[in-house]
Amino acid sequence: QVQLVESGGGLVQAGGSLRLSCAASGSIFSTSVMGWYRQAPGQQRELVATIGSGGRTNYVDSVKGRFTISRDNAKNTVTLQMNNLKPEDTGVYYCNARQPLHVYWGQGTQVTVSA
Repeated sequence: QVQLVESGGGLVQAGGSLRLSCAASGSIFSTSVMGWYRQAPGQQRELVATIGSGGRTNYVDSVKGRFTISRDNAKNTVTLQMNNLKPEDTGVYYCNARQPLHVYWGQGTQVTVSA
């Protein structure tokens, strides 16, 4: 079983920065594709960024150049550095661990960006 615990959300003004962290328990972290997703009020959950076990990254176009995803396999953590935040980045951010036969989710952390 894998448990994911996010931290680092909060309220920030537009143009500011936040750093989200996700701590994973369990032994499958190093082989999982890790990701961050977000869900704005009334919207579907959407992919923000992913990072493979070898470090390959992928970002949704709207965050390219502003967000950076990274992972530390020794510490079982994945982080999302968010710079130049915009009001449209507001939402609940979820950590995600993907294995071939199972997907795990954290409980989410709120990010609110004021104009």
